[in-house]
Amino acid sequence: MDRSLIFTADLIRAIDSPVVLHFVREDVRDVEHAGQQRREVFFGNRSAVNASGDHAEFKGRDVLLVDAVLDSGITQDFLLRRIGENKPRSLRLAVLLDKISKRRVALEPDYFAFRTASNLVWCGYGLAASNGTGRNRRNLVAGSTGSRTTGSQQVRRKKR
Repeated sequence: MDRSLIFTADLIRAIDSPVVLHFVREDVRDVEHAGQQRREVFFGNRSAVNASGDHAEFKGRDVLLVDAVLDSGITQDFLLRRIGENKPRSLRLAVLLDKISKRRVALEPDYFAFRTASNLVWCGYGLAASNGTGRNRRNLVAGSTGSRTTGSQQVRRKKR
């Protein structure tokens, strides 16, 4: 979930409690099942998994799953369920951008920075435009390439 790096960095700097940070990485593989090829997505985080395969570091802890964009909610719902199996004290979801029009599961973030019904590609503040650029922009920009055209919407972050 590398798209949320900048959002996460700003977020954890605002938390006064001790923080342990784990990154979840997805691994997309084509596998054969019952004689048919299908694509499966696996998630892993070696540092949070012990030798028995448990995510023991989550047990009894307050866990905040941070992601950049909540679209369909399928990925976040899956991860929340898996983390929840390890009995954290609390489990919450924070997202930079909540795209409510794309939701395919009954999931609402506990915290969000922006909510939109737009189907446009957003870039800036860690999110890349469709051409892969724009992650380093200071503002979120809605548009096909994130260019600075007059047709793009800009959302400015408030300076503290």
